[in-house]
Amino acid sequence: MKRLSTFPKGGVHPPGRKHLAHSLPLQNASIPSLSIVPLSQHIGSPAECVVSVGDVVREGMLIGKPTGFVSVGIHSPVPGTVKELRRIHLPNGVQTDAVCIELAGEFDRLGKSQETVEWENMSAKELLDLFAQMGIVGMGGATFPTHVKFSPPKGSRVEFFVINGVECEPYLCADHRLMLEKIREIFEGLRVIRKILDPEQVLFAIEANKPDAIEAVMSYCRQNVLDVKVMPLHVKYPQGDEKQVLKALTGREVPSGGLPIDIGAVVSNVGTVNAIYEAVCLKKPLIERALTVSGGAVKNPANLKARIGTPVSQLLEECGGFSEMPEKIVMGGPMMGFTVLDLDTPVTKGTSGILALTGAEIRSANQTACISCGSCISVCPLGLNPRLLYKLVDHLDYGGAVEAGLMDCKECGCCGFVCPAHIPLVQGMRLGKRIHLKNRKKA
Repeated sequence: MKRLSTFPKGGVHPPGRKHLAHSLPLQNASIPSLSIVPLSQHIGSPAECVVSVGDVVREGMLIGKPTGFVSVGIHSPVPGTVKELRRIHLPNGVQTDAVCIELAGEFDRLGKSQETVEWENMSAKELLDLFAQMGIVGMGGATFPTHVKFSPPKGSRVEFFVINGVECEPYLCADHRLMLEKIREIFEGLRVIRKILDPEQVLFAIEANKPDAIEAVMSYCRQNVLDVKVMPLHVKYPQGDEKQVLKALTGREVPSGGLPIDIGAVVSNVGTVNAIYEAVCLKKPLIERALTVSGGAVKNPANLKARIGTPVSQLLEECGGFSEMPEKIVMGGPMMGFTVLDLDTPVTKGTSGILALTGAEIRSANQTACISCGSCISVCPLGLNPRLLYKLVDHLDYGGAVEAGLMDCKECGCCGFVCPAHIPLVQGMRLGKRIHLKNRKKA
């Protein structure tokens, strides 16, 4: 048997817990009576609100316009009336304005057939402009505007385009379901991407714990004689991180402070590629996404297509509520997700999952003193010293932490997962980076 590729340094093997939802097909979640739509759902400048209280909006209508190159449009997920403009906090710490839309009126898309648009005569620039208008961002969690990612510097050559179907976070299964249920749409999205980037090779990365998805993609490529190399990868976290997946697939290492394009590569999540298909071929803005609702405290786990702006409470209720009271509710995966403190928190473009976790699942314990065991160093996929970085941040030496590699930390959570002292290492890195950037901005 051929040995599966993986990244060479660090990584962990947390319990996958994907069996709770991996076999459940995607279902349409209920439409919320009140959608809370944040204007900052992407890396870069927040969108600027273009509606007022009392305005009537239609499904897919622009409600927030981009405010710069690194920004995208925000669209109404439902028809209705703008009830309120409010300030909200998202679980990742972002404070943003949000448009609250009360459901009313007729849907323009829901339940209606959509004609496929002929896009082949569009130029690469026209396609990129369309991505920004339609609000397309990376849907693996980073939410980087896709039109920016697909605009490499002049003179750059894209040797590898990687479709990332790894989905290495425990519990999450939405990308898995997309690969099984939306394979044609994903490959049509790839055709659009080929026109823009003209890559020399296309690699499709899937972790080996999804054999049905691997077979589905391989079978589609064989039937349609597609020049795509399907690459099953070893099951190890954080295999889906773009730096690690590129190391596993190409043997090349993204330099410190660099981007994949520095080694001739561009990586996109399967959800992003599907959203590109919908934006270009169906003229559909990014107003809904696939996500997994799971965890030991969820009565009926599910994979859902939920409208952006749907409150977390509604999705949990749709899954039967709690089988027991959760110790923690997380937006995203358990390794890199953020704790949800308010169940009115809305689904955003970057919400890959909603997890209601029991005390046993989060392995809650009191923090003790560091015993200098070195476990955190051995599992860091970037070869950093998390113990030292945390100590420097804890002593307010942010400059020293940056010199020691703080800004290279991907906040993957491997160090915190293995720490026997239960030190909040990732939270420390996150705080240190935020304060460093704030201080640099002031300076």
